[in-house]
Amino acid sequence: MSNQNTLRDVALAAAALCAAMSVIVPAVAAEKAATKPAGTYVSGDFHNHTTCSDGALSLQRLVDRSVNAYSLDWFVQADHGGSSARNCTLREDPFEPVAPALGLSSNSTGPYGGTVTYPAGGQPASTGKGPNMSWQSTLPNGVADIKGDGTANPKRMWRWQEIKEFQYPVLEAESRKHNKPVWIGLETNNPGHEHTSTTILTGQLPWPKTGAGNANLMAQFEYCFDRSDTDTSRGAENQWDCSVSGSPNNSLIDPVSRKIAKAGNLGGGNSAANPDLGHIKSVEAVKWMNEKAPNTSFYVPAHLERAGVYNPTANRGFNIEHLRNFNNAAPRIAFGFESMPGHQAQEDRGGYGTGAAGGGTFGGSGAYAGLIGGVWDALLGEGRNWFFFASSDYHNRGSFGADQRETNSDFFPGEYTKDHVMVRKGKGDLTAEGIIDGLRSGNSYVANGDVIDRLSFVVCTANPGLPIKANQALIEKAAANAVANKGEVRIDGCATMGEKLLARPGADLIVAVAVRDPQGKNNSPYSFPNPSLKQIGVTQPLDKPELDHVDLIGGLVTGYVSPADTARYAGPIGSEAASNKSAKILKVFNKTNWTAGNDGVRTMSYRVPAVKASQYMRLRGTNLPAATPFETDAQGNPLSDWEASPVDQTVKGNIACADAACPPHMRTVAGVKYSSFDVAAWSDLWFYSNPVFVEVINGVKVAGVK
Repeated sequence: MSNQNTLRDVALAAAALCAAMSVIVPAVAAEKAATKPAGTYVSGDFHNHTTCSDGALSLQRLVDRSVNAYSLDWFVQADHGGSSARNCTLREDPFEPVAPALGLSSNSTGPYGGTVTYPAGGQPASTGKGPNMSWQSTLPNGVADIKGDGTANPKRMWRWQEIKEFQYPVLEAESRKHNKPVWIGLETNNPGHEHTSTTILTGQLPWPKTGAGNANLMAQFEYCFDRSDTDTSRGAENQWDCSVSGSPNNSLIDPVSRKIAKAGNLGGGNSAANPDLGHIKSVEAVKWMNEKAPNTSFYVPAHLERAGVYNPTANRGFNIEHLRNFNNAAPRIAFGFESMPGHQAQEDRGGYGTGAAGGGTFGGSGAYAGLIGGVWDALLGEGRNWFFFASSDYHNRGSFGADQRETNSDFFPGEYTKDHVMVRKGKGDLTAEGIIDGLRSGNSYVANGDVIDRLSFVVCTANPGLPIKANQALIEKAAANAVANKGEVRIDGCATMGEKLLARPGADLIVAVAVRDPQGKNNSPYSFPNPSLKQIGVTQPLDKPELDHVDLIGGLVTGYVSPADTARYAGPIGSEAASNKSAKILKVFNKTNWTAGNDGVRTMSYRVPAVKASQYMRLRGTNLPAATPFETDAQGNPLSDWEASPVDQTVKGNIACADAACPPHMRTVAGVKYSSFDVAAWSDLWFYSNPVFVEVINGVKVAGVK
């Protein structure tokens, strides 16, 4: 069987999900409100790094900063696959305060207690202590304790061994220490592509569970399917087999390593000799997860525009057909993407250089979701369960130390970006299983810089016995109450994010939204006026952002695209396959048409009269008005972030940072400081919701969503 034919077979394996529904006049959500356990929105992060890959901190310190300093409710630690030389399980030495007489300026309370003072230029990295020490120098038997093949000095440990024998026990202990679900995942180096955030929870026992768990399946997945893991030992004593039951691609399995591999290509990636082989292996990874852990896994492509468009003879990029193939193979596991990358404080925001698909980021989001009518809208236009997520991708703070508040690289998990997920706890504790179920449900939203910290978003059928304005008032009130309780609207005939509403043709729909614009300061270290807003005469402190407007975006659902329809199924950004021309802004809400309530709550609604066609609706919002120079266009769409802060840092920027408090690390040309790095990120804040779907009876079925 040729690789091309195998790829076609993978694509043709589309799965249509069925939902059993009972109809309530005039319409119903897929599930009655009374049957859904009670839940609440909780925030977390699932993509970040320690010294066990290319990060700068120990496991313990990264967990501490994330769930304590920035109060995340849950946390998945996910280093790169492959191998590494450093022992991230060794916690840093306590820091010694530095004498004020040395002319130092940045103060913070350190994780070990007391006030820690560091120089404004940054805390020097300790290269020979704590988690920067090698496995070889810190294990009882040195090199003899490092398994698998490889001969580098110091010898690098394969990530499967790190996960199974060293990282997991530390994270289990940290989870119980902090009384929060903390567990291990993996940023997989995708064969054929770039990176994907993954986890397999099966075997792990984070809080509130007790007993000794394990991450054996997570470790095996890394061995089998990470492009950078070229170990052939089968996990030493584990003797793992990477085949998928009944898969025709088992014929590609190497007899020694038991991985999909070709001679000279043990990682199983794309190459000139084996075009598309890597993508085939990545689809096998999704199928393997579905076989081994169908309810406790996720597979979420990360910063997927960054490496550029897909190349069948290299390992970079994701086109829309690859996302469709993943979702077809296992819709309960491959159900979304991180189109809003981490690295938000880098000079090229998100690390998106000139080669990124779509060209850079737009308000911090990649082009696949940041541009209306593009890749995400194309997937939603099929009615797929394909949802929007974001993460910190924390590695380090660039030239600054971990305890300084400035950064010209990354924000800590929870410091800037939060993924808010509905978890249906009922009367029980928050659990890792509940969090994964919440992610899979699509009932979630992402916010940067706490531009909002609570959201309720519903689409309901209007009660024909009441005037429209009365319908709107009642549903707005329900949404406001849900926000006050950090919950959701629970009314029959309403659907929220990740759900679909079944509607009779001609029914009036009411879209209701409530958000909370938190009062007071966010985590920004800067209180000088936002330089982006200063251009238009608005004085607003960077650490006290205000929500300017909310966009309701919608498009038609026209059904799943067949892989046989190659023009509509496969293609790069901008192609017919990666577009939805029906997507548009349906309504803009701002202070002129929303209702401002107590505690920063804003409520708003919109009527869809006499609905005729199946469709979806989603939200985004920002602190920036429409037509803010170099930030937004006349319709309020985000412009390329290179407009505000050009990718070439040797030229002047476009937005001056003129306040005397603008920090010295800003891009400075001819003595003028320009908004850049963390200042540019704190200036330009957005939130994104996941969609609500509407299926019109006897119209196009929204097959992928309950």
